[in-house]
Amino acid sequence: MESINVQGSPNFYKCEPGVLKELPELIKDEPFKHGTIIHGKDSWAMAEPYMPEFPFSVETISYDGECTHQEVDRIKENASASTDVLIGVGGGKILDLAKACGVALDLPVILIPTLVSNCAAWTPLSVFYDDKGNFVEYTIYKRSTYMVIVDPSMLVHAPVEYLRAGIGDTIAKWYEADVLTRQIEEKPVPLEIALHTAKMCRDILFQEGKDAVQANEKAQSTSAFARVAETVIMAGGMVGGFGDGYGRISGAHSIHNGLTKVPGAHPFFHGEKVAYGILVQLALEGEAEQIKQLVPFYKSMQLPLSLKELDADSPEDIETIAYYSTRPGESIHLMGIHEQSQVREAILAVENSLAPL
Repeated sequence: MESINVQGSPNFYKCEPGVLKELPELIKDEPFKHGTIIHGKDSWAMAEPYMPEFPFSVETISYDGECTHQEVDRIKENASASTDVLIGVGGGKILDLAKACGVALDLPVILIPTLVSNCAAWTPLSVFYDDKGNFVEYTIYKRSTYMVIVDPSMLVHAPVEYLRAGIGDTIAKWYEADVLTRQIEEKPVPLEIALHTAKMCRDILFQEGKDAVQANEKAQSTSAFARVAETVIMAGGMVGGFGDGYGRISGAHSIHNGLTKVPGAHPFFHGEKVAYGILVQLALEGEAEQIKQLVPFYKSMQLPLSLKELDADSPEDIETIAYYSTRPGESIHLMGIHEQSQVREAILAVENSLAPL
C-alpha cells in the first residue's frame, strides 16, 4: 500500500451551544489586528445574530456562489492589505473557498459552519467547481485550519434538507473507505483509526439520524442533533484526515462528479448526489443485498434512490454520468473500475432493482 500522510484535525476545535460568544476569549492571545469575513448572503443572515464583537477590526466579502479558482483570485485582490486572519462563515463551498484563500494569502483561517452538510470545516482541502457548478478538481493542503467553531444552537435553525444531505455524504465514508482497504492485510494504525471512525459515522447516523432530523425540523438543539452534527463535521473529516487517500473518496464521489455534469441534477445537494453514488458503487461491487439494506434508511432520510429523483434519468444523462465518472484521475479507478460501460450497467442495475420500491 502507499504511505499515508496524516492531517487528523484542525489546530483547534470546539463544539457546544453558544460557543461563538466565546470566540473573542479563544483568540485574545493572538496578534490579529484585522479580519476578513468570507460569507454568503444566506449564511451571513443566519450567522450574524450569533457573531460576537471581535477584538479587532473586520470587513466582509460575499462570495459569488461557487468555489472557483477565479473566486479565490478575486477575494485575494479585494481583501484589505492589512488582513491578518480570514474567517469563513457558511456552507461547504464557502469554507473551501476560505481555506483556499488562506493558502493563497498565507493567512490563518477560522471556519464557522452554518450547515451540517459535509465535513468541509474539518478537512484540509478544497473542492473546486467552474462557474456553472461543474466539478473541476480538489486540492489537498499541507496546512491545517487554524480554528473550527461549531455552534449547534445556530446550526439547528438551518434548513433540514442540508442535514439530510450531510448524512448522505457522511455514510459514504464507510462504503468508500471499506472498498479501498478491505484487501490490505496489515493496516497501519492511522488507517485503523480512519476505518473505525468511518464505521462509527455510519452507525451513529443510522441510529440517531432520524432523531437529529426531527430536532432540526423543530429547531431544537438536542443531544442527538449535536452528536449527528459532530459526526458529519468532525468524525467525517477524521476519516480522510487519518486515512489520507484510503479514507477520502472512491466510487460514490466519482458518481457525484458525473452527476454535476447533468443540468437537471444541479439544484440537488452534494450529499444527495453522493448518497446515490453509494448505491452505484455497491452495484459495481456486486453488493445487491447491501443496497436493499440501505433502502429503509434512505426513505427515512428522503435520500434519492433513483436518478428520476435527481432529474437525471434520461439515456443521455446516464451516458454523461458514466463518461465523466470514469475520466482519467477520477477516484473510481481506485476500485479497479475503468470502463464507462461498467458504470452504465451498475446504474441500470440500481434503477431496475429499486424502481418498484
